[in-house]
Amino acid sequence: MAAGEGRRLRPITERWAKPVLPIDGRPVLVVLLRELGRSRLGPVTIVVGHLADQVMALADDGRAFDVEVRFVRQPEALGSADAIRRAMAAGVAPPFVILAADTVFSPGDVGRFVDAAGAAATAGALAVRARAGRAASRPGVRTADGLVEALVDSDPALTLTSSPLWLLRPELAPFLDDLPGPPYELKDAYQRAIDSGLHVAAVPVRATRDLTHPEDLMVGNFPYLPP
Repeated sequence: MAAGEGRRLRPITERWAKPVLPIDGRPVLVVLLRELGRSRLGPVTIVVGHLADQVMALADDGRAFDVEVRFVRQPEALGSADAIRRAMAAGVAPPFVILAADTVFSPGDVGRFVDAAGAAATAGALAVRARAGRAASRPGVRTADGLVEALVDSDPALTLTSSPLWLLRPELAPFLDDLPGPPYELKDAYQRAIDSGLHVAAVPVRATRDLTHPEDLMVGNFPYLPP
């Protein structure tokens, strides 16, 4: 998903699309595509919207990253679930993996997530990571016996939070429809599926880094700066 306006990163994202911005001096989208290529995951459909030409020029046809890339447009920033619905309308059929193009995962974690999520007999999966460090202020995820019970929980005792990496199987797809919004969000679709009795696996990943606020660009690219 690479269509968002990056409103919390303004004014930077008024000129540059968030997925082309760097962490460790490398565009986040490039890091993700290389990780997908190394893990032999694909073909890759990139949902574009805001400043789409920048994203499309950077990804091109994917051959530089050893993946096959195509693009689907999201005309308005109507949320993550809307982005996935548009990809499906363009022919992407579940099961598939969903990533947000503003997060860098620890090396190998995307492939390990796919292996673990694929082995789980569940309707879907969600990546979860330790709720510590810069992630300590994020909402918690409530789990039990390896399954997600609540994607968003304010209980300060919870030790896990979510990362923007999902597996979606066919039985979960109907829950993308008739969501509250706009924006229409994946977290609401997955929660509705869970509340209806479907199982969603909680798959641990290691630390991630994302671009949400302007300070994230500084922290992600200039490690010598004091906190």
